[in-house]
Amino acid sequence: MAKKAVLIGCNYPGTQGELRGCVNDVLRMYVCLVERYGFAEQDIAVLIDTDASYTQPTGRNIRAALVDLVCSAAPGDSLFVHYSGHGVRLPSDNPDDETGYDECIVPTDINLITDDDFRALVDQVPKGCRITIVSDSCHSGGLISAAKEQIGESTKKQKSFNNESVSGVRNFVRKSVEGAIESRGIHISSKHHHTPQHQKQQQPHHQQTKDGHHIKNKSLPLHILTEILQQKTGKNDITADKLRPTLFSIFGEDSSPKIKSFMKKIFSKLQEHENLVVGGVVLGVVGGLALHYIDHKHKKKHNSASVLSDNGILISGCQTDETSADVTPSGDAGLAYGALSDAVQRIIEETDGKVSNQKLVIKARELLTKQGFSQHPGLYCSDDHVDDPFVC
Repeated sequence: MAKKAVLIGCNYPGTQGELRGCVNDVLRMYVCLVERYGFAEQDIAVLIDTDASYTQPTGRNIRAALVDLVCSAAPGDSLFVHYSGHGVRLPSDNPDDETGYDECIVPTDINLITDDDFRALVDQVPKGCRITIVSDSCHSGGLISAAKEQIGESTKKQKSFNNESVSGVRNFVRKSVEGAIESRGIHISSKHHHTPQHQKQQQPHHQQTKDGHHIKNKSLPLHILTEILQQKTGKNDITADKLRPTLFSIFGEDSSPKIKSFMKKIFSKLQEHENLVVGGVVLGVVGGLALHYIDHKHKKKHNSASVLSDNGILISGCQTDETSADVTPSGDAGLAYGALSDAVQRIIEETDGKVSNQKLVIKARELLTKQGFSQHPGLYCSDDHVDDPFVC
């Protein structure tokens, strides 16, 4: 029975979203897996962005590492993933989404990896094998789409979101459809230009605790995310409200499978309406395509099997509407860490590594609250894995 891991640390050096402790987190976990849990060094893939000698944590490289991890697995294997970096959430294009959002991790090239992408990955894990994912990132509650929430408050807010925000889902999908159409060289004029509510997120901020530690949350507001994309690509026309089409335009087949699926469905339906396009799109076509896509997602949700793979275990740094902290003690970047990652290491040390998934999350919540952090880690898995030992 093999033990294999993928460790991903993104500090985003030289960008507006720069963090300090994420690479430290995964290098610390590397030592822990080898010395505490008996992982072989050759069975651990490390992706970090502060050392060019390592594989860089781009979207393409992260997906490749995760696919290799799962495809090489056999029944009885223990798989482990630790991500430390920024998280972002986009309003879901599916009105039936459990949290109302697409929770994403943010690779260094901003080629987002979504909760549905993680669900697809977990569904490929062989029977009798399990994969544990620790995500020390903002908005990480629900990062495996449709996983059962054992400890947390992310999916319990679904009904409230859907009752209040159906129009928001439609508007967001409509904007994405407009972006998809414009990416084909068809200009769409709009009478209304406003900042959608989901873009009015606070910027990452610093604060100083009484102990002199600098705290920065790991949330990446969409306007900063788009500015980093502009910086990396040289494209100045990137807008947050059309992020999905933009990511597809930049990364193509290397983009998120969910984003590729969205774009291809819209392009397919657009071909059916091409006789209506004469130097632009007539009134109603954009809205019609958006409603068609939402209806398709709704029917797919209710026509699909309700039993999903139970091989995935997610330990999230916080809930979907919360942020996770990046901490720099006394301003010393060499000592920086993610609050969840540090809590996990402290608990492993305290228990000699013998702790269940449930006990780990409960202890992490208690410890972070005692330390003055407002984030609440979560546990998402089937009932069978609640009391399983952490890692292996």
